Parts: sequence; structure tokens; C-alpha cells
Amino acid sequence: EHFPKVSYNDLVEATKNFSGSNLLGKGSYGTVYEGNLVQHKLEVAVKVFNLEMQGAERSFMSECEALRSVQHRNLVSIITACSTVDSDGRAFRALIYEFMPKGNLDTCLHHKGDGKADKHLTLTQRIGIAVNIADALDYLHNDSENPIIHCDLKPSNILLDEDMVAHLGDFGIARIFLDSGLRPASSTSSIGVKGTIGYIPPEYGGGGRISTSGDVYSFGIVLLEMLTGKRPTDPMFMDGSDIVNFVGNKFPHQIHEVIDIYLKGECESEDSVHQCLVSLLQVALSCT
Repeated sequence: EHFPKVSYNDLVEATKNFSGSNLLGKGSYGTVYEGNLVQHKLEVAVKVFNLEMQGAERSFMSECEALRSVQHRNLVSIITACSTVDSDGRAFRALIYEFMPKGNLDTCLHHKGDGKADKHLTLTQRIGIAVNIADALDYLHNDSENPIIHCDLKPSNILLDEDMVAHLGDFGIARIFLDSGLRPASSTSSIGVKGTIGYIPPEYGGGGRISTSGDVYSFGIVLLEMLTGKRPTDPMFMDGSDIVNFVGNKFPHQIHEVIDIYLKGECESEDSVHQCLVSLLQVALSCT
């Protein structure tokens, strides 16, 4: 395995001194910048960990461990890591990934200001993204050297390349299991289940055992969000309802009432499209 050596100064230069104009987003443990590694001729995303946050160092180690051993077309590729000190002598940790020019699924589904996306995803694009993520999960759960449970599957962790192919990223709280009996590796077993409200399975909240079915539940929620255009945390679900009941109550005969408004034109034009949506919703509901 060959990971190129990248220094702190290389990253300062690549991100224009971690400039706000290069900012791509903020996560629970760090900030992501767009960068250009001149000496490697690479456009990259640089995730700088905020080490003052409890759990950030552990998240850095988890992600290094998870990504070191996996390689799949639908996972974000890690180029290298940087573990050093900054110009003030403080500990510095960063991960460098391939850059995904089309952003993430969350911003494609929900535009920040007014709830409208810049360019609405077609049904074909949404199906492609869903298949890509299903492929990624199948690889992590069944085909990687040791089973890996992502634990934080959500639209903002699904990144899109130039061709709108989806890549699953952010393995900061992923769990690696040493055998098919799902016995956790000691280095990752001490991390409490965090995940994201709305996407984690209910049993995790009650201290339930982490399993691959937890990722499958999250996938079902993401698929429902892709087809309805509604987040699981939408205010309409505050009264004890949730996105699963919202769709389940209208399935299969009244799905036009819950389908994303930007898919309704496609849905009404052909019966085959309607049947396709029924099948997709059935998959999503089966996962949850």
C-alpha cells in the first residue's frame, strides 16, 4: 500500500491556509476543505479534525483503520492521512480524500435556503444512487476483509462524483468486526453509538447491539427520503408520526400523496414508472 506523504505546510498551501472560500462543510468532529495538492496534481477534500472535541482523535483513528483496508468503487477513496503538529506546535490530524465535485446527496435533495435543489434529481439518478449505496454496504458487510458497520449512513455522507456516481464516506464512527460472528475489534468497540437522529435504528437508542441490520435500517430511511423529498426530522413528524408511518399508511395505493413533488411528473406519465416507485418504496419499508 502506498500512501503519499503530505505535510502540514502542503495542506496549508493546498487549502489556501484553510480559507473560508475553500470550505466544503463541517461535521461533528471536523471541517472539510477543498484543496489542490500541486506536487501530486490532485484535487482533494481535506478533513481537519477538531482535536478539542472529545472523541475527535478516536474518530480519526477509526476512519484510518476502516479505510486502510477497504477499496470499492462506491466508497470515498482515502488518498493519505496527516498526523503532525501545526505551525503553533499543536497536534494536527487530517484525512485527505479524492474530491467529489457534485457535492453530497443532502444538498442535491434539499437546497439550503428555500428547500429547492439547484437541479432536481431525476428518478433514474435516484435509483442509480440507491444502487451504488446498496453495493457499498454489501461490500462493507460481506466482502471486506473484516465486516465493517458504517453506523452513520445519511445523505450528507453520500458524495457524488462528476458522473453522479455515489460514494459512501465518513467512517468516523464505523465499527470493524474481526469475524463473521460480529465480535468488535478492541480499538473501535469503546465508541458509544452516536449516529444521527432520524437515521439510527430505534434499538440503538436503547443500547441495542450494533449489527449490519442497523445500516440496512438507515439505508431504508435514506431511500424513503430520496423518494419523498422529506427528511426524517421534518417538523411534520413531530407528533409521534415518522417517515416510515407517513409512507406506510399510503402504501401501495396512494403513494402519489407522499412522492417527492419533483418526481410526480415522471410518476404520472407512465404506469411502469408508478410500478417502479411502488417497488422502491417496498424495498425501503422492508429495510425499516
